[in-house]
Amino acid sequence: MNVFVSILSYSYTNNEGVILLQWKVFLAYALAVILWASAFPGIRAGLESYGPLHLALLRMLIGALGLLVFAISVRMKLPDKKDLPIIFLLGFLGFSVYHTFLSIGEMTVDAGTASLLVSTTPLLSAILAGVFLKEKFNRWGWIGSFVAFSGVALITFGMGGEFRLEIGALIILLAALGESFYFVFQSSYLKKYGFLPFTTYTILAGTLFMLIFSPGLWTAVQNASIESTITVIYLGLLPTVVPYFAIAYATSVNGASEATSTLYLTPVLSIIIAWIWLGEVPTVISIIGGALTLIGVSFTTIKGAKQDVEERPPAYAERG
Repeated sequence: MNVFVSILSYSYTNNEGVILLQWKVFLAYALAVILWASAFPGIRAGLESYGPLHLALLRMLIGALGLLVFAISVRMKLPDKKDLPIIFLLGFLGFSVYHTFLSIGEMTVDAGTASLLVSTTPLLSAILAGVFLKEKFNRWGWIGSFVAFSGVALITFGMGGEFRLEIGALIILLAALGESFYFVFQSSYLKKYGFLPFTTYTILAGTLFMLIFSPGLWTAVQNASIESTITVIYLGLLPTVVPYFAIAYATSVNGASEATSTLYLTPVLSIIIAWIWLGEVPTVISIIGGALTLIGVSFTTIKGAKQDVEERPPAYAERG
């Protein structure tokens, strides 16, 4: 990863300020990757007591509340009225659809496999950019797409160590598709508002749509185990909020290109965390399919997209 190489190279300089700055960037990326990786097994743990709709809503309510406190404390300006329709649309696709479908999918799909399926987001984003923004793939882009979708097919049809169609995997791919729409069409608004304000707007908007799941939520909280509730609170306050601040800081120093490469570590860490936390061990088929997916996506995002990677939004590669 470029960020790790740059950190090591700086360690041989005498500029202590630069060394300290790069280590702060390293820690910011590490924090984002670890928190996002932990979200996938966290969802599985939360589903032990909560239904997927209540889990997704409660997580987003907690995250939205945290961001609302932040927005008020820094006196974040309100978005322009003319931008409200696109903010609500992107909030619906990037957060309502993503978190709801991810929670539903993880009812039957293990955490590590879910993180591998979500790692297709950059590839789906590149395809959507080609369709709607007329960006073109070169040869590497098409090769990467073929390899990545081969990996996804292997995961989708090879769940449980045998070849069968897994509906949960398809639902998670729909979650990734919703997130991909969010990433493709947010670019101009990121330039206008900045990363943290626009993310705050869309998370709040996405949470409003999810209030339709609120009937029965308080009863679910009362009946849930303490462990599951603490896990959902963790999901809402940490993976849903903190990584955005960490990535925003790192991006302000090194640019967005570092995030697109470093965040590919997320599925690897997610598998390790799920193994330690939940005892989930992915099947050989899932591991092979995941490796193919990551290889294909890396080809696509590094050499396949026409748009310069520095212009892509942070966290383009992954969220939990």
